This record gives sequence, structure tokens and C-alpha cells, in this order.
Amino acid sequence: MAAPRTLAARANDCLMLTKPRVTLLVVLTAVAACYVGAQRALSPGLLMELAVGTGLLAGGTAALNQLWERRTDGLMARTSARPLPAGRLRPPPAALFGGVVSAAGAAMLWFTVNPLSAEMGLATMGLYLLAYTPLKFKSPISTLVGAFPGAGPILMGWAAARGTLDLGAWILFGIQFLWQFPHFLAIAWLYKEQYERAGIRMLPVVDENGAETSHQVLLYSLALIPVSLMPTLIGLTGTVYFVGALILGVALLWYGVKCVRAKTRFSYRRLLQASVIYLPLLFALMAGDRIFHV
Repeated sequence: MAAPRTLAARANDCLMLTKPRVTLLVVLTAVAACYVGAQRALSPGLLMELAVGTGLLAGGTAALNQLWERRTDGLMARTSARPLPAGRLRPPPAALFGGVVSAAGAAMLWFTVNPLSAEMGLATMGLYLLAYTPLKFKSPISTLVGAFPGAGPILMGWAAARGTLDLGAWILFGIQFLWQFPHFLAIAWLYKEQYERAGIRMLPVVDENGAETSHQVLLYSLALIPVSLMPTLIGLTGTVYFVGALILGVALLWYGVKCVRAKTRFSYRRLLQASVIYLPLLFALMAGDRIFHV
């Protein structure tokens, strides 16, 4: 008989349900959008409330996603050690945990930040769980659908700062939306055998020679460059950001071009690394430039 698991071990499994690294990225994105969108000095309290509320909502959503995908997670080496497929947690407590944490996050955003930020968070959660997650098993269009909730934290942060969604919000949304394609297509290429085994129909799984995957990487990487420059064109940022965004965009495009030419695991791994570097650097440039531009 297996020894009873400690409270600390169970707490760690609950933490793993929240996909901490993904949740941290969601929180940082929302906070960055809030900072860039602010028209006046932000109180540390508002940023903290936004961060905690967003983290709870994102973490609860991740837990419910893992509950939904527990069977297929068990079929892939990269996810088989997660608490549910590994049998360390049972579905009922995982569902309760995910539901309570999500509800707490939405309530915190509604009552301490503003209703619009909570509404954007709930819309993001709904699209992710009810549209993107089931579509992964049916069609490669799931990547397109999933890019909408993937950019949702931008709208949450902007709504927290301004209480409305104007042109600046949608430009930042567009940047995050387009960035996701080279990023997630690179991941899907690297793990396409595991996705195929689990029945997840990502584009690289159904794209036998890799031509469509590499062309989409190139298309979205190219489209990202002009969209990423638009914050300066509308007066949201200045020259420092404009030059930096152009350099980052051309660099990411270069790795996309190499994927079109090579279509190898190495080229897609380098693209993934470039995409991971691109987004935080872009938002750091935007936030830093904002200090001097305002």
C-alpha cells in the first residue's frame, strides 16, 4: 500500500494544476498592458489586485483545462507526469479547486479592479475552455481560435487601467495575437509525434511535408512587424520602442524564414527560443519607452 501523501505534496500538485509558468506569463502580460495603457500614475495596490486576480483566474482556468485533457495528457511524455494523468489527484477535487480559484479571481477583478477587466477575464476563460480546448481534437483551426483567449490578458490589463477598450488596447491585442502563431506552431512541430499519438490535430500533425506550417509561420511573423510598430504611430510609444520593435520583428522573421527553408527540428527549436525572447523584450521596451515618452 502506498504511503499517505503529505499536505505539502498535495499542495504542490494543486500548484502544478495552475501551470505556474504559463500563469506567470499571463499575469505579466496583463500588468504590462495596464502600465502601458495608464493615462496617469498607477497605484501599487491596483497593480497588485490585477496581478492576484488575473493569476487566480488564469490558474483556475489551467486547472479546469487539465481536468478536461487528463486522458490525452497521459498519452504524451511532456504532460504524463501532471497530477491528474499520474493519478496523484482525482478529478472531483481538481474540479472543485479549479472552479473555486477561478471564481475567486473573477470576483477579485470585479470588486477590486473593475467589472470590465473581470468580464474580459471570464470571456477569455470561456473561449479557452469551451472553444479552443475541444477544437484541438477536431481541427488545426484551434490555433486560430486559441489565439483570441491567448491575447485576452492584454484586454484585461488595459481595461484595468482605463475602464474601456480603445484603439491602443486592440493594437496590443493584435501584437499578442499574431505572436502566438510562430510560438505555438514551433511547439506543435517539435512535439507533433506526441500530439498525433494523443489525437490532437495541430497543424504540423496533419501537414505532412511541413509546407503549410512554415508558410503560416512566415505569414504571421511578417504581419507582426507592422502591427508591432503601430503603438508609436498612434503616439502610445516613442522612437526607442519603434527601433527596438523593428529589430525584434526582423529577427523573429529571420528565424521564420529559416523554418521555411529547412523545415527541421533544429530550425523550429531556434524559432521557439526566439519567440520566447521576443515578447518579454517587446513589452519591456514598450514599458521603458513609456517612462520617457509620457
